Amino acid sequence: MEKTFFMIKPDGVKRGLVGDVLARMEKRGFTFDQLQLVTPTKEQFDQHYYQLVDKPFYPGMMDYMMSGPILIGIISGYEVIESWRTMMGKTNPKEAAPGTIRSDFAQAPNDKGEMMNVVHGSDSRDSAKREIELWFGKEAAEEVK
Repeated sequence: MEKTFFMIKPDGVKRGLVGDVLARMEKRGFTFDQLQLVTPTKEQFDQHYYQLVDKPFYPGMMDYMMSGPILIGIISGYEVIESWRTMMGKTNPKEAAPGTIRSDFAQAPNDKGEMMNVVHGSDSRDSAKREIELWFGKEAAEEVK
């Protein structure tokens, strides 16, 4: 069984979409290994999104990401990384296929250019291991094969 990290972003939590997203994950056959509602620090997000920190859109993205609590978790399942990313849909909700989480629930960028796309998922095993270690500790990351 493969493991990965996922996040329901502040807009998903604020809009009451947590149950809908988790239900889709359960129906897909994913197992929830850990779940936690957290109010992250900017430093945690800087580490999580380290490859984006120098991008011009990063300050706006941080305003959005710091706007409320997030739900983070570790899920496991057969080819869960690829399956979860397919379920999420493309990053830009306008490009996400119908039936994906981002197509069904995300909102178009607001007047500040903040893209409220509801969810995040690790894009590879290396990313999953790094993100799980950041949010849940080294011991949890050691279980990622």
